[in-house]
Amino acid sequence: MPPLSSSSPLPSPFSASLPCPDAVVAALRTAGCVFAEDEAELILATARTAGELLALVDRRVSGLPLELVLGWAGFRGLRIAVAPGVFVPRRRTEFLVTEALAQAPDAAVVVDLCCGSGAVGAALAAALDRPEVHAADVDPAAVHCARGNLADAGGRVYAGDLFDALPDTVRGRVDILAANVPYVPTGEVPLLPAEARDHEPLVALDGGADGLDVLRRVAAGAPDWLAPGGCLLVETSERQAPAAVDAFTRAGLATRLAVCEELYAHVVIGVREPGLG
Repeated sequence: MPPLSSSSPLPSPFSASLPCPDAVVAALRTAGCVFAEDEAELILATARTAGELLALVDRRVSGLPLELVLGWAGFRGLRIAVAPGVFVPRRRTEFLVTEALAQAPDAAVVVDLCCGSGAVGAALAAALDRPEVHAADVDPAAVHCARGNLADAGGRVYAGDLFDALPDTVRGRVDILAANVPYVPTGEVPLLPAEARDHEPLVALDGGADGLDVLRRVAAGAPDWLAPGGCLLVETSERQAPAAVDAFTRAGLATRLAVCEELYAHVVIGVREPGLG
Protein backbone atom coordinates (compact mmCIF):
# COMPACT_ATOMS: atom_id res chain seq x y z
CA MET A 1 0.00 0.00 0.00
CA PRO A 2 1.47 3.40 -0.95
CA PRO A 3 1.94 6.05 1.75
CA LEU A 4 -1.16 8.09 2.47
CA SER A 5 -1.16 11.75 1.58
CA SER A 6 -3.61 14.62 1.47
CA SER A 7 -4.58 13.48 -2.02
CA SER A 8 -4.87 9.85 -0.90
CA PRO A 9 -7.37 9.83 1.98
CA LEU A 10 -7.75 7.09 4.55
CA PRO A 11 -10.05 4.26 3.42
CA SER A 12 -12.98 5.59 5.44
CA PRO A 13 -14.58 9.02 5.85
CA PHE A 14 -13.20 11.43 8.47
CA SER A 15 -14.91 14.09 10.49
CA ALA A 16 -12.82 17.18 11.16
CA SER A 17 -13.55 16.79 14.87
CA LEU A 18 -13.86 13.00 15.25
CA PRO A 19 -11.88 10.85 12.80
CA CYS A 20 -13.11 7.30 12.37
CA PRO A 21 -10.96 4.82 14.38
CA ASP A 22 -11.89 1.97 12.03
CA ALA A 23 -10.31 3.83 9.13
CA VAL A 24 -7.03 4.16 11.00
CA VAL A 25 -7.03 0.47 11.93
CA ALA A 26 -7.77 -0.50 8.33
CA ALA A 27 -4.93 1.65 6.97
CA LEU A 28 -2.42 0.24 9.45
CA ARG A 29 -3.53 -3.36 8.93
CA THR A 30 -3.29 -2.99 5.14
CA ALA A 31 0.24 -1.65 5.58
CA GLY A 32 1.18 -4.80 7.50
CA CYS A 33 1.12 -3.53 11.10
CA VAL A 34 0.56 -6.66 13.19
CA PHE A 35 -0.86 -4.79 16.19
CA ALA A 36 -2.96 -2.38 14.14
CA GLU A 37 -5.65 -1.89 16.80
CA ASP A 38 -3.15 -1.05 19.54
CA GLU A 39 -1.18 1.27 17.28
CA ALA A 40 -4.33 3.01 16.10
CA GLU A 41 -5.34 3.69 19.69
CA LEU A 42 -2.00 5.35 20.42
CA ILE A 43 -2.00 7.38 17.22
CA LEU A 44 -5.57 8.55 17.76
CA ALA A 45 -4.69 9.63 21.30
CA THR A 46 -1.71 11.61 20.03
CA ALA A 47 -3.30 13.45 17.11
CA ARG A 48 -5.04 16.73 17.92
CA THR A 49 -6.68 17.30 14.54
CA ALA A 50 -7.81 15.26 11.56
CA GLY A 51 -4.92 16.71 9.55
CA GLU A 52 -2.38 15.75 12.17
CA LEU A 53 -3.89 12.27 12.34
CA LEU A 54 -3.55 11.89 8.57
CA ALA A 55 0.12 12.89 8.79
CA LEU A 56 0.84 10.45 11.64
CA VAL A 57 -0.80 7.54 9.86
CA ASP A 58 1.00 8.46 6.64
CA ARG A 59 4.35 8.27 8.44
CA ARG A 60 3.54 4.94 10.03
CA VAL A 61 2.25 3.42 6.77
CA SER A 62 5.44 4.56 5.03
CA GLY A 63 7.45 2.42 7.47
CA LEU A 64 8.53 4.87 10.18
CA PRO A 65 8.68 3.05 13.54
CA LEU A 66 5.65 3.70 15.72
CA GLU A 67 7.77 5.24 18.48
CA LEU A 68 9.16 7.84 16.07
CA VAL A 69 5.67 8.55 14.78
CA LEU A 70 4.48 9.20 18.34
CA GLY A 71 7.68 10.88 19.52
CA TRP A 72 8.01 8.61 22.55
CA ALA A 73 8.50 5.01 23.64
CA GLY A 74 7.03 3.32 26.68
CA PHE A 75 9.68 1.96 29.07
CA ARG A 76 8.93 0.66 32.57
CA GLY A 77 5.87 2.89 32.82
CA LEU A 78 7.72 5.99 31.60
CA ARG A 79 7.29 7.91 28.37
CA ILE A 80 10.78 8.23 26.94
CA ALA A 81 11.13 10.86 24.24
CA VAL A 82 12.74 9.56 21.06
CA ALA A 83 13.77 11.30 17.86
CA PRO A 84 14.90 10.31 14.37
CA GLY A 85 18.38 8.84 14.42
CA VAL A 86 18.17 7.74 18.07
CA PHE A 87 18.03 4.10 19.18
CA VAL A 88 14.52 3.19 20.37
CA PRO A 89 14.51 1.41 23.76
CA ARG A 90 13.29 -2.19 23.64
CA ARG A 91 10.93 -3.76 26.12
CA ARG A 92 13.39 -6.59 26.78
CA THR A 93 15.87 -4.04 28.15
CA GLU A 94 13.47 -3.48 31.04
CA PHE A 95 14.88 -6.76 32.37
CA LEU A 96 18.32 -5.16 32.65
CA VAL A 97 16.82 -2.45 34.86
CA THR A 98 15.00 -5.04 36.98
CA GLU A 99 18.23 -6.96 37.53
CA ALA A 100 20.17 -3.78 38.35
CA LEU A 101 17.65 -2.82 41.02
CA ALA A 102 17.70 -6.32 42.48
CA GLN A 103 21.50 -6.29 42.64
CA ALA A 104 21.86 -2.75 44.03
CA PRO A 105 18.53 -1.54 45.49
CA ASP A 106 20.21 1.29 47.39
CA ALA A 107 22.48 2.51 44.59
CA ALA A 108 23.55 6.12 45.02
CA VAL A 109 25.59 6.57 41.82
CA VAL A 110 24.31 5.30 38.47
CA VAL A 111 25.95 5.40 35.04
CA ASP A 112 24.04 4.70 31.82
CA LEU A 113 26.74 3.97 29.23
CA CYS A 114 25.86 3.80 25.51
CA CYS A 115 22.76 5.55 26.80
CA GLY A 116 20.88 6.22 23.55
CA SER A 117 17.68 7.96 24.63
CA GLY A 118 18.63 7.66 28.30
CA ALA A 119 15.79 5.22 28.98
CA VAL A 120 17.78 2.98 31.31
CA GLY A 121 19.11 5.90 33.33
CA ALA A 122 15.65 7.45 33.58
CA ALA A 123 14.09 4.17 34.73
CA LEU A 124 16.77 3.65 37.37
CA ALA A 125 16.40 7.23 38.57
CA ALA A 126 12.65 6.78 38.89
CA ALA A 127 13.03 3.62 40.97
CA LEU A 128 15.88 4.68 43.25
CA ASP A 129 16.02 7.33 45.97
CA ARG A 130 17.39 10.41 44.20
CA PRO A 131 20.56 8.81 42.81
CA GLU A 132 23.38 10.72 41.15
CA VAL A 133 22.89 9.88 37.48
CA HIS A 134 25.47 10.10 34.71
CA ALA A 135 25.03 9.00 31.10
CA ALA A 136 27.18 8.98 27.99
CA ASP A 137 26.96 8.20 24.30
CA VAL A 138 29.21 8.71 21.29
CA ASP A 139 26.29 9.89 19.13
CA PRO A 140 25.41 13.62 19.45
CA ALA A 141 21.74 12.97 18.58
CA ALA A 142 21.49 10.47 21.42
CA VAL A 143 23.18 12.86 23.85
CA HIS A 144 20.69 15.60 23.00
CA CYS A 145 17.74 13.23 23.45
CA ALA A 146 19.05 11.77 26.71
CA ARG A 147 19.56 15.22 28.20
CA GLY A 148 15.87 15.89 27.81
CA ASN A 149 14.84 12.53 29.26
CA LEU A 150 17.18 12.81 32.25
CA ALA A 151 16.60 16.47 33.05
CA ASP A 152 13.97 15.83 35.72
CA ALA A 153 16.32 13.41 37.49
CA GLY A 154 19.16 15.94 37.43
CA GLY A 155 21.11 13.58 35.20
CA ARG A 156 24.31 14.71 33.52
CA VAL A 157 24.86 13.46 29.96
CA TYR A 158 28.22 13.51 28.20
CA ALA A 159 29.32 13.04 24.59
CA GLY A 160 32.22 10.69 24.03
CA ASP A 161 33.52 7.16 23.68
CA LEU A 162 32.55 4.98 26.65
CA PHE A 163 34.52 5.80 29.82
CA ASP A 164 36.44 8.60 28.13
CA ALA A 165 33.26 10.66 28.29
CA LEU A 166 32.81 10.37 32.06
CA PRO A 167 34.19 12.87 34.60
CA ASP A 168 37.04 11.52 36.70
CA THR A 169 35.06 12.35 39.86
CA VAL A 170 32.88 9.31 39.14
CA ARG A 171 35.78 6.87 39.02
CA GLY A 172 35.56 4.19 41.72
CA ARG A 173 32.12 5.39 42.93
CA VAL A 174 29.64 3.74 40.57
CA ASP A 175 27.09 1.41 42.17
CA ILE A 176 25.23 0.55 38.96
CA LEU A 177 26.97 0.67 35.59
CA ALA A 178 24.38 -0.19 32.95
CA ALA A 179 25.68 -0.48 29.40
CA ASN A 180 23.22 -1.31 26.65
CA VAL A 181 26.03 -1.81 24.15
CA PRO A 182 25.55 -2.61 20.44
CA TYR A 183 25.81 -6.39 20.02
CA VAL A 184 24.68 -7.24 16.50
CA PRO A 185 27.54 -8.86 14.52
CA THR A 186 28.53 -6.68 11.58
CA GLY A 187 27.53 -9.31 9.02
CA GLU A 188 24.04 -9.59 10.49
CA VAL A 189 23.16 -5.89 10.49
CA PRO A 190 21.64 -6.14 6.96
CA LEU A 191 19.36 -8.89 8.26
CA LEU A 192 17.76 -6.70 10.92
CA PRO A 193 14.12 -5.60 10.54
CA ALA A 194 13.80 -2.52 8.35
CA GLU A 195 12.56 -0.42 11.28
CA ALA A 196 15.94 -0.84 12.98
CA ARG A 197 18.15 -1.08 9.90
CA ASP A 198 16.73 1.98 8.17
CA HIS A 199 15.92 4.26 11.09
CA GLU A 200 18.44 3.66 13.88
CA PRO A 201 22.11 4.66 13.94
CA LEU A 202 24.60 1.98 12.91
CA VAL A 203 26.78 2.82 15.90
CA ALA A 204 23.96 1.67 18.20
CA LEU A 205 23.58 -1.66 16.42
CA ASP A 206 26.93 -2.88 15.07
CA GLY A 207 29.01 -4.67 17.69
CA GLY A 208 31.86 -5.78 15.43
CA ALA A 209 32.72 -9.14 13.89
CA ASP A 210 31.17 -11.27 16.63
CA GLY A 211 29.03 -8.51 18.15
CA LEU A 212 31.08 -8.28 21.34
CA ASP A 213 33.73 -5.64 20.57
CA VAL A 214 32.12 -2.90 22.68
CA LEU A 215 31.07 -5.32 25.42
CA ARG A 216 34.68 -6.45 25.87
CA ARG A 217 35.89 -2.85 26.13
CA VAL A 218 33.25 -2.03 28.72
CA ALA A 219 34.01 -5.14 30.78
CA ALA A 220 37.76 -4.43 30.73
CA GLY A 221 37.32 -0.82 31.86
CA ALA A 222 34.51 -1.28 34.38
CA PRO A 223 36.54 -2.31 37.48
CA ASP A 224 38.25 1.11 37.59
CA TRP A 225 34.87 2.86 37.72
CA LEU A 226 32.82 0.58 39.95
CA ALA A 227 32.62 1.12 43.69
CA PRO A 228 33.44 -1.92 45.84
CA GLY A 229 30.36 -4.10 45.49
CA GLY A 230 29.22 -2.11 42.43
CA CYS A 231 27.79 -3.96 39.46
CA LEU A 232 28.08 -3.88 35.68
CA LEU A 233 25.11 -5.06 33.62
CA VAL A 234 25.13 -5.60 29.86
CA GLU A 235 22.45 -7.04 27.60
CA THR A 236 23.52 -9.67 25.08
CA SER A 237 22.06 -12.54 23.06
CA GLU A 238 21.68 -16.17 24.04
CA ARG A 239 24.31 -17.20 21.49
CA GLN A 240 26.82 -14.62 22.69
CA ALA A 241 26.23 -15.11 26.41
CA PRO A 242 29.07 -17.61 27.11
CA ALA A 243 31.68 -15.34 25.48
CA ALA A 244 30.23 -12.31 27.25
CA VAL A 245 30.42 -14.06 30.62
CA ASP A 246 34.03 -14.94 29.85
CA ALA A 247 34.85 -11.29 29.12
CA PHE A 248 33.41 -10.23 32.48
CA THR A 249 35.30 -12.98 34.30
CA ARG A 250 38.58 -12.04 32.64
CA ALA A 251 38.06 -8.49 33.89
CA GLY A 252 38.04 -9.85 37.45
CA LEU A 253 34.32 -9.45 38.09
CA ALA A 254 32.20 -11.97 39.97
CA THR A 255 29.90 -12.87 37.09
CA ARG A 256 26.51 -14.48 36.50
CA LEU A 257 24.02 -14.64 33.66
CA ALA A 258 20.37 -13.68 34.19
CA VAL A 259 17.72 -14.82 31.69
CA CYS A 260 14.09 -13.80 31.21
CA GLU A 261 12.34 -16.29 28.94
CA GLU A 262 9.24 -14.11 28.56
CA LEU A 263 11.19 -11.18 27.13
CA TYR A 264 13.89 -13.36 25.56
CA ALA A 265 16.40 -11.21 27.43
CA HIS A 266 19.92 -12.17 28.51
CA VAL A 267 21.85 -9.91 30.88
CA VAL A 268 25.39 -10.49 32.07
CA ILE A 269 25.99 -9.16 35.59
CA GLY A 270 29.44 -8.58 37.04
CA VAL A 271 30.21 -7.38 40.55
CA ARG A 272 33.40 -5.72 41.69
CA GLU A 273 34.24 -7.61 44.83
CA PRO A 274 35.45 -5.44 47.72
CA GLY A 275 38.99 -6.81 47.59
CA LEU A 276 39.49 -6.15 43.87
CA GLY A 277 42.50 -3.90 43.38
